[in-house]
Amino acid sequence: MGFLDKLRGIKKPAEGVAAKAAGEVKAALLAVNRPTAPFQITETSEHGAELVAEWKIVDASWYEIFAKAGLSKVFKVFMKLHPESSEVRSIDEEWSVQWEAGVPNLSISKEHNKGQMTEVEFGQGYAFTEDGSYGQVYKYKFRTSEIKGPLQEAVTNAGWTWRGVTFGKL
Repeated sequence: MGFLDKLRGIKKPAEGVAAKAAGEVKAALLAVNRPTAPFQITETSEHGAELVAEWKIVDASWYEIFAKAGLSKVFKVFMKLHPESSEVRSIDEEWSVQWEAGVPNLSISKEHNKGQMTEVEFGQGYAFTEDGSYGQVYKYKFRTSEIKGPLQEAVTNAGWTWRGVTFGKL
């Protein structure tokens, strides 16, 4: 992978890896889902995409974690498979989150971003614990690479190219 490919968000498969059928690539992307991951991959038609990966911000078992962490942005990766060129084209989208009584309220921010993004949100909190000692009560780090890395790996392992789109259509 060249320097320009990295800047443009392109990841190519290793040499000699045969391209699999589109259905197998889609199945590989959906197989990235796991209960312990803070993100999910689902089918969609939004933005002309076939799949979207996003933080589990509205999942009841996760939103408390995101709320305590004070996550202020939601990151989504929209993907469309192009079998004729054996590539998955992706576009990133960011939304701002406002927490109302511990429940997420998603809205497009004035700083709405679309294209290719790399971001990290992190923090930690200290307080008195149940036993009366003072210590760390939470620590978090949410990185866009937590979502994009496994997706890119699934695509390139299937012999396809991952192509990030900044301008233009999926």
